[in-house]
Amino acid sequence: MSVKIRLQRHGKKNKPFYWIVVADARSARDGKYLEKLGTYNPNTNPATINLDVDGAVKWLQNGAQPTDTTKAILSYKGAMLKNHLAGGVRKGALTEEQAEEKFNAWLDAKAGKIDAKKDGLAKAGADAKAISLAAEKEVNAKRIADANAALVAEEEAAKAAKAAAEAPVVETPGDEAPEVATEESAE
Repeated sequence: MSVKIRLQRHGKKNKPFYWIVVADARSARDGKYLEKLGTYNPNTNPATINLDVDGAVKWLQNGAQPTDTTKAILSYKGAMLKNHLAGGVRKGALTEEQAEEKFNAWLDAKAGKIDAKKDGLAKAGADAKAISLAAEKEVNAKRIADANAALVAEEEAAKAAKAAAEAPVVETPGDEAPEVATEESAE
């Protein structure tokens, strides 16, 4: 029986969520599995991975073969390194304490990189929000200025119309209507 460490898809359409499982290679993708090692959520940035590193190392030492994607995930979380260091301990190249020290140093460095990425993403998001807010304020200020200009123009037009209505009508000599000759004026 060949055993694989692979992903089992869960979640809804266009929102995948994976379980990291150990399963017989002949079983269906979402079928029976031997053990659940963790979860993988690619919908977040950076992706959220929960993994039982010791369980993964145990299965790797027993001959389970990870798929390509799962191998990348195991490497990202340090299970492949821990398996490698365990092999060194078995061969006598280093002691258990040295292997644990190397693994913890690697975990600290990896945590620093992940925190730096999260901080960078948060800063980029905050900068994008600030730029968007400044652009929105500029647009709102322009709208307010245009509205005030329109109100001032309406008030001036209303004053001009009121002044025109109140002004006395002055007839100019060219405005007189021509006299129509009537029978009485002809006599």
